[in-house]
Amino acid sequence: MDKAKRCKWLVALSLLMSSSLAFADWSALNMRQGVTEISQEVYGLHMIMFWVCVVIGVLVFGTMIISMLMHRKSLGVKPATFHDNTTIEIAWTIVPIIILVVLAIPATTTLTKMYDTGDTEMDIEVRGLQWKWQYTYLNDDPSKEISFISSMITPDEEIYNRAAKRENYLLDVDNELVIPIDTRIRFLITSGDVIHSWWVPDFALKKDAIPGFVHELWTIVDTPGTYRGKCTELCGPYHGFMPVVVRAVEKDEYAAWLLEQQAEAEKVFEIVGKQWSEEELMVEGEEVYLRACASCHQVNGRGLPPAFPSLVGQGLAVGPIEDHIDIVLNGKPGSAMQSFSKQLNAAEIAAVITYERKSWGNQAESVQPKEIFEMLEAQ
Repeated sequence: MDKAKRCKWLVALSLLMSSSLAFADWSALNMRQGVTEISQEVYGLHMIMFWVCVVIGVLVFGTMIISMLMHRKSLGVKPATFHDNTTIEIAWTIVPIIILVVLAIPATTTLTKMYDTGDTEMDIEVRGLQWKWQYTYLNDDPSKEISFISSMITPDEEIYNRAAKRENYLLDVDNELVIPIDTRIRFLITSGDVIHSWWVPDFALKKDAIPGFVHELWTIVDTPGTYRGKCTELCGPYHGFMPVVVRAVEKDEYAAWLLEQQAEAEKVFEIVGKQWSEEELMVEGEEVYLRACASCHQVNGRGLPPAFPSLVGQGLAVGPIEDHIDIVLNGKPGSAMQSFSKQLNAAEIAAVITYERKSWGNQAESVQPKEIFEMLEAQ
């Protein structure tokens, strides 16, 4: 072998080794194995199909390369003169069919399991909203039904590169979805505005959230831990700010958390009937506004016109209170203003409306939670 050829082989070998080192942790490029029975079955099927494709690729391309090398013109080989080979044609038709059938049997079995949402022990409604998730733990007793919003809490300083990014950049939320392990849970996926998609790769769960439709998923998580996902359907300018965080805990820990949350839900029912002072409404309203409204209308209430109008001294914030209540409860079709009747309880709605009508120099009338509750009951 001359010097030029040796150099070419050395360069090729070095490139191969460097690429191998670069992709040494190839698991980062592969599908996650997951923590549920279904996710592990899906991972197993994925790997079987991957290696079947690798073997087929090696055989096909290996045969092609060997044929080209061993039968090239420079060796004096003369081309064959036959026009067809029925045996080979039958073989390359039957063999792929057999491979596909063999792969389809376990795949169909797993797919059937994935769509069997019966015999669940608890139901959770997952509602996509721009740009957050609402989780509702369904209960026959409305006073014990738990519902909350889960929003991203990554600070603007990190998003706009004014501070160092943390480990879970764009993946932390204020309220995690808490579920018990070893429990068959059904998720009812829907949307309150546009199409979203709820995805948790460790559970092998992904389903579109479509307004007016309810899609079902189920899972049984075996291992306690925190599992993260994202919205995977382009749903607007802040689509990337819709993380999913699920915390799976032991059953005893979940029972304690559930009692605490149900006690809070019962308190909401109790406080709706009382007469709130303006100070109480303003304190609660500021908290709700910063959580649910400030991303569009801004902390100072001046908004980002024309998409998000100002609330300072103009518009609904100083107009008839009936119009203000209507748009908060029902939203405005064709605009970014969504309905909050399913996102906030009566006390939160009354408080935030009062806050908007009494802040930034506004001096409009307020509303009581009891009035909002009666309107919600009438809908």
